[in-house]
Amino acid sequence: MTSVTKTLERYRRCCYTPQENNIERETQSWYQEATKLKAKYESLQRTQRHLLGEDLGPLNVKELQNLEKQLEDALALARQRKQQVLIEQMEELRKKERHLGDLNRHLKLKLEAEGQNLQAIQDLWNSGAADGSSSFHVHPAQSSQMDCDPGPGLCNVLKDEHRVGEPINESLG
Repeated sequence: MTSVTKTLERYRRCCYTPQENNIERETQSWYQEATKLKAKYESLQRTQRHLLGEDLGPLNVKELQNLEKQLEDALALARQRKQQVLIEQMEELRKKERHLGDLNRHLKLKLEAEGQNLQAIQDLWNSGAADGSSSFHVHPAQSSQMDCDPGPGLCNVLKDEHRVGEPINESLG
């Protein structure tokens, strides 16, 4: 029976001991990784402080020159990005300006057309009143309104409410 016990003992040493060694190696590896990450973190914090102009005392001339170059490069990139954003904004504003210019021209043409419509109505009104053959009937209270130059409000009323040949007092009344 001692040979069985010895065999089992050898089996345990072969099978279980390497796992313990693996666990120790893995633990050691994680510890080293954590140490490296901590050192990297501290280095990044120190670099950040240097970039912010803090803790510059211990730096030598070469390190200060490197820091200055990093800052100049970062400033150049920031200026380049700022210029790009400003150019994009100017392009957007130019597009808006062109759109508003087109809209303004369209509205101007529409206003001129409305003015021509009003002029045609006034001419028709005046020609009918001059020869006495007008079918337009004006209520006495409204006649003083027709003697003055009609503004845009009357233009809209005449445009929306009246058709040529319809008596004004029927639709206003």
